Amino acid sequence: MSKNNFLITALLFCLILISGCASKKKTVQPKPKAPAEVKTEIPEVESPINEIENIEEVRNPSKIAPYVMREFRAAWIATVANINWPSKSGLSTKQQQEEAIKLLDFLKDHNYNAVIFQARPQADALYKSDLEPWSFFLSGTVGKAPEPYYDPLEFWIKEAHERGLELHVWLNPYRAHHTTGGKISEKSLVKKHPEFAVELKNGMWWMDPSKQTTQDHSSAVVMDIVKRYDIDGIHFDDYFYPYASYNKGQDFPDAASYQAYLKAGGKLSKPDWRREEVNVFVERIYKEIKAEKPEVKFGISPFGIWRPGFPKSIAGMDQYNELYADAKLWLNKGWIDYFTPQLYWKINQTKQSFPVLLGWWDEENTQKRHLWPGINIDFGGDEENVDETINQIMLTRGMLTDSKGTVHWSIGPLLKYPNLSKNILEGPYKNEALVPASEWLDQTIPATPKVKTDLSEDRLEIQWEHENLNNISNWVVYYRSNATWNYKIISRTENSYSLSNFLDKKEQKSPIVSIGVTAISKTGIESDFEEILIRKTALKPEF
Repeated sequence: MSKNNFLITALLFCLILISGCASKKKTVQPKPKAPAEVKTEIPEVESPINEIENIEEVRNPSKIAPYVMREFRAAWIATVANINWPSKSGLSTKQQQEEAIKLLDFLKDHNYNAVIFQARPQADALYKSDLEPWSFFLSGTVGKAPEPYYDPLEFWIKEAHERGLELHVWLNPYRAHHTTGGKISEKSLVKKHPEFAVELKNGMWWMDPSKQTTQDHSSAVVMDIVKRYDIDGIHFDDYFYPYASYNKGQDFPDAASYQAYLKAGGKLSKPDWRREEVNVFVERIYKEIKAEKPEVKFGISPFGIWRPGFPKSIAGMDQYNELYADAKLWLNKGWIDYFTPQLYWKINQTKQSFPVLLGWWDEENTQKRHLWPGINIDFGGDEENVDETINQIMLTRGMLTDSKGTVHWSIGPLLKYPNLSKNILEGPYKNEALVPASEWLDQTIPATPKVKTDLSEDRLEIQWEHENLNNISNWVVYYRSNATWNYKIISRTENSYSLSNFLDKKEQKSPIVSIGVTAISKTGIESDFEEILIRKTALKPEF
């Protein structure tokens, strides 16, 4: 070969080599900007799937987390008369637990975030108590523990928390015996404390709310639960003094107590005296809970009408003069953390209109506590029922902008009417939601979780650690595709989450460009947010 031909051949070879190397060079595109004030732009390398080896992270503390829905979504689970759970008395431990798990799974799968569980239906206990006997509604026998032994309340709390649900313990402070609660046995509170238990004409027994022994006993029950169990709330319903019909219209049998009050120098009328005794008890319970565990919320769900004529278009039962419950005062004073008036009427029911009553209670919420109305969801299960329920949820969202939420009476209709629960899930509850924050309880911002990521096949594995797990209620995993943020709410009992289809094989690139994890405190305060921008690294090509 001549010298010139050799030079030409060498030049062509070099050009071919350069051209081949250039063809292996990856296209570089700018990564979308991080949210808020973060300005960093990270180039994303698009690599064939079979060349992906790992990911690289760039961390940008942006302080403010992306949007996450906040709304209290709860359902009552009644144990009195075996309304919701257990389905009947005398079930085995295994059957009771299976039924409980089915209910909790249902709430989790339908994007609820709280359960209000009745643990004391009639001065008895669905938990281990030294103050009151095991509930008749568990075994059919007052005082009989479950066999094999377990603590139902402890079980419900554990299973609820594993599903990211708050558990609020629902107690009735004064009912001593229900008509469906079997025969009164020697273990019943009626027999053990005859000094403050009185019989009503319909067969129920009631504790005299005016007596100090009643208040001390009920307070001891509440605080025993608060101290021993990892609960999220204590919940009272609408039973203070009993409805008049329970005593066939006759006055509550507390004449002796009132005469003792007058003899000791009391000046109040009997109705005012009764209301004052209830007021003192409500304030006491709130303060005692806060002194023991400030993060435990105290809620009350009174009858939905305070008094007829408030507002003017409203008519109905007068709880102020029948139940001796000055519910407006409790809300005005801030003796509760959340207020759930039982607004069980329809929107267009003029004399008990849902939005009219909700608006009135909102005006009375001068301390800016949570106002989460109780709604009746059992209107037959038809399309009209579905529309009414969804419209009430949406009205609540529009009227209560600071803290949205509703409590559903009860879980029963959600199970009975699949079309109702399906439409709620596909409509207002389509996305998960956190419980709104209770900033008056504790505004401390929890530490930001320490996050690490790893790529496993086509999944991005996210793990985190936290310095104070005892104060955490949930985690939120955020992930961003281009400019769109999504989120997943994770139970406090977990510390990892896996994003599947991290690598899009068709596009041969990852749709996820950044992630972040925040911690939610037990009072609902969210930690600062650290965005982790992700880029892929490739294996070096072999020649």
